[in-house]
Amino acid sequence: MTHIDAGAELDPVHPVALPRSPVAGLSPAEVAERVARGQVNDVPVRSSRSLGEIVRANVLTRFNAIIGVLWLIMLCVAPIQDSLFGFVILANTGIGIVQEWRAKQTLDSLAVIGEARPTVRRGGRATEVATHEIVLDDLIEIGPGDKIVVDGVCAEAEGLEIDESLLTGEADPVVKRPGDPVLSGSFVVAGGGAFTATKVGREAYAAQLAEEASRFTLAHSELRTGISTILKYVTWMMVPAAIGLVVTQLVVKNNGFKDAVARTVGGIVPMVPEGLVLLTSVAFAIGVIRLGRKQCLVQELPAIEGLARVDTVCLDKTGTLTEGGMDVTELRTLDGADETYVRKVLGSLGESDPCPNASLQAIIAAYPDSEEWRCVESLPFSSARKYSGAAFSEGDGETSTWLLGAPDVLLAPEDPALAETERLNQQGLRVLLLARATRDLDAAEPARNATPTALVVLEQRLRPDAADTLRYFAEQDVRAKVISGDNAVSVGAVAAKLGLDGTAADARHLPGDRAGMAQALDEGTVFGRVTPRQKREMVGALQSHGHTVAMTGDGVNDVLALKDADIGVAMGSGSEATRAVAQIVLMNNSFAGLPAVVAEGRRVIGNITRVATLFLVKTVYSVLLAVLVVCWQVEYPFLPRHLTLLSTLTIGVPAFFLALAPNKERARPHFVRRVMRYAIPGGAVAGAATFVTYLVARHYYTGPGGLDAETSAATLTLFLVSLWILAIIARPYTWWRVTLVAAMGVAFLLVLAVPALQDFFALQLVGVTMPWTAVGIAVVAAAALEFLWKWAGRRFSDQSVPTSRPRSRPWR
Repeated sequence: MTHIDAGAELDPVHPVALPRSPVAGLSPAEVAERVARGQVNDVPVRSSRSLGEIVRANVLTRFNAIIGVLWLIMLCVAPIQDSLFGFVILANTGIGIVQEWRAKQTLDSLAVIGEARPTVRRGGRATEVATHEIVLDDLIEIGPGDKIVVDGVCAEAEGLEIDESLLTGEADPVVKRPGDPVLSGSFVVAGGGAFTATKVGREAYAAQLAEEASRFTLAHSELRTGISTILKYVTWMMVPAAIGLVVTQLVVKNNGFKDAVARTVGGIVPMVPEGLVLLTSVAFAIGVIRLGRKQCLVQELPAIEGLARVDTVCLDKTGTLTEGGMDVTELRTLDGADETYVRKVLGSLGESDPCPNASLQAIIAAYPDSEEWRCVESLPFSSARKYSGAAFSEGDGETSTWLLGAPDVLLAPEDPALAETERLNQQGLRVLLLARATRDLDAAEPARNATPTALVVLEQRLRPDAADTLRYFAEQDVRAKVISGDNAVSVGAVAAKLGLDGTAADARHLPGDRAGMAQALDEGTVFGRVTPRQKREMVGALQSHGHTVAMTGDGVNDVLALKDADIGVAMGSGSEATRAVAQIVLMNNSFAGLPAVVAEGRRVIGNITRVATLFLVKTVYSVLLAVLVVCWQVEYPFLPRHLTLLSTLTIGVPAFFLALAPNKERARPHFVRRVMRYAIPGGAVAGAATFVTYLVARHYYTGPGGLDAETSAATLTLFLVSLWILAIIARPYTWWRVTLVAAMGVAFLLVLAVPALQDFFALQLVGVTMPWTAVGIAVVAAAALEFLWKWAGRRFSDQSVPTSRPRSRPWR
């Protein structure tokens, strides 16, 4: 707390060995010498996977290996049209690589914009440099909100307090004095100073942790974990079904070798839902690109998924609902204090803080320093204390000590000045109290018995887009909770101006236990006088009641809550500490960007849930058909070309468009259970209907060429049933969804009508009776699907996949 002369000698008996760096910092020659020796902060910048890693991740997969082997076999034994599935896999994999590469470029470009640029003192001048340009023994200046980027030793301190909670778990700030060690990964919460870098690069304490935590990753996601679980079960089902199919087609039926191999491969290929993994990666990557265009930096890819599950968003008032700047609108002296003298005190207080916050900056603008007083001691503002202070040596030799902060913290509960403060707060104004202290600043309670002198009234600037954003959250069933360190009445008035209804509560009177706090949070909307530790406890309390919580903030007092929230959202202009722990950074500092972030998360996970059903229906009916073929000892009804055509028209093309469509519905947990409860009955109906048509056609068609006719009839039934499943998945209908389904139907009719396409895909409907029989079986199957879809929706009370009755208007 004591004002320190920058040139003062350090304590020679301090246990930490101090590097002998001059206060002026390193000279250019010394910097060049250290760079030549490799003593630079060469920790790799946070980035996505390299191009080689992206290619390997998209190409070298288990299912690509299976499909690749089968493709090579088909190229050797069958016409090129039976090998189309291999070219489709190549195209899909190429799309996945391109999309992730674009996402990487978007991420890296935004990361450069948001990268911290510490201030180093070199040759007596303060200069901003990139983090990787710091060298050993650099003198780095720090202030509130700055993150410590390398290990070092404190060289200068003016009320310097550092929070090391991200490293040690201890939430209480640590006061630092010259000679004390500072660790990378911690951040400044109050005061300012400078430290000398003693460990840089990979030697720094938090370097490996920071590098690993900020990687662009697809891991640790319920969606991807669920897909991996599904693929594991698919593999277990696929192996015995494929073995039985091979034995049946090659040994039992005595078909020609090439035809038997083609039909065997035709049975195995559709069991693999290879496009599901690819489409998930593409959807995530496109989400990164879309958010990047809106100046939203996604630091962890699963954050996009987490946003879809958010049902509660906690908002910090300052910097979120209000803009950072404030204006002094009035000065009210108390107990006959001299206004001219009070103005001089306020001007000196502003000058005493080397790193003023927004409130103090407004005071500095309104009351310039007279330069007649000298600061002899200072106490920087802290979110935990709610006030700052300074002691001055006035021109006549007298010393006075002053405090500036929250009236309800500095004053006794019965003080009459609080009533006036309350009236001003109800108007949405922010009020600070200037009080003369009777105790030293380094005393245990410097605010005790302080004499109130004046009220400083400040007007906060509301963000013009805040009201629309809060309205969006209300419409999307996301509850907004305003959590602020300011006075509860003032915060409540600001929230009311923005149209946010609800009661305002003082956090100092909240229950201390988690259950009681959670109950109060469920009932209330606005909370004031919240300490940084309470913000963290509030997030935990909401999570204990089953809520998925997003936390927004820009100041150091928000760091702990951001870290514990399911999704942390920081402002780009906020402190480096908040940007470091947040999963999403709004680079344009616009609160209006949050709806786009939430909507993108919902779009990704909601649409993947939709299209996963399409892919897994194909897997289920493919396995079922293989089992039925083995049991009935008949030829497999399809060649690979048939299933390539069906998969393209009823799954591949529609899934791509559905995966990128708008989707505002909040995601629900238990992805695997929700998808399989629709995929299993849908696939079972499709497989059974197709096999019935095939058996009927085998009985109906006798003689040469019968197998092609049987295959064509079975293909017609399977297409119609799959198209009906697509029509169900596409609900609620919009003009483009109806057009999409209709276009797939028209494309199939085109194949049946054009002779060249008939020959290419080996499809030709013979006669009239059997094709109409195939259509009739498909109609019965469609009715069964409608019944099963409705039953599944009622049975499991889950609306995440649309039932036959849409919940919104069928046309838009």
